[in-house]
Amino acid sequence: MSAARNLLLLSSSRLHGHGYLEHARHQLDELFQAKNVKTVLFVPYALRDHDKYTATVRDALQPWGYAVEGLHTQPDPAEALRKAQAIFVGGGNTFVLLKQLYELQLVELIRELVLKHGLIYVGSSAGTNVATRSIHTTNDMPVQQPPSFEALALVSFNINPHYLETAADTQHKGETRDERIEEFIAYHSRPVLGLREGTSLRVQGNLVTLLGDRNAKLFKADGSAVEYAPHADLSFLLES
Repeated sequence: MSAARNLLLLSSSRLHGHGYLEHARHQLDELFQAKNVKTVLFVPYALRDHDKYTATVRDALQPWGYAVEGLHTQPDPAEALRKAQAIFVGGGNTFVLLKQLYELQLVELIRELVLKHGLIYVGSSAGTNVATRSIHTTNDMPVQQPPSFEALALVSFNINPHYLETAADTQHKGETRDERIEEFIAYHSRPVLGLREGTSLRVQGNLVTLLGDRNAKLFKADGSAVEYAPHADLSFLLES
């Protein structure tokens, strides 16, 4: 376990009725202000247009007092990461994101900087997926192929961002989200935390807390499932 770990893992950057990242502003302010963060290094690789994506994040964070730089604009990405005050890994396609991190040889470096040196890590959607043990539980289509599904392993369990139950009155008869997660567990015997829209995990050292105003659903390694209310202590997941 890592006492240096300082993470905020968002289910999503957008929430109905709110502007981009607006629902998480208080969480971001608490995280950044505690370490006097002035500039956030944004990792835009999950979407194709890196400039446009970085501008979207800049437009959201700059009015709150945080400058934003895109990692893709840095001549030496590894050195930029070493000098960063905080990084934000945005959502999009998880396979594309992880493939790029491997190609740039940044996986081991990010893991070391976060777990050993306390680099602040914010992830959203795909950025949350890659922060976990593997990307097996993403909702995304594999439009590109990373060399491995193993991810940054900043936490030792898996997450399913954008988790959504199937409506009881649906006429759709295809696989449900629950069934897909249960299939992963049947093969891997590892827990998966379903993060609903608007929720997030705050990870401080070996403490994990559910934030937001909705429950999270934990699919346990034994095949059972349990709901946890906002502010629940989920630190036990780090032992999985």
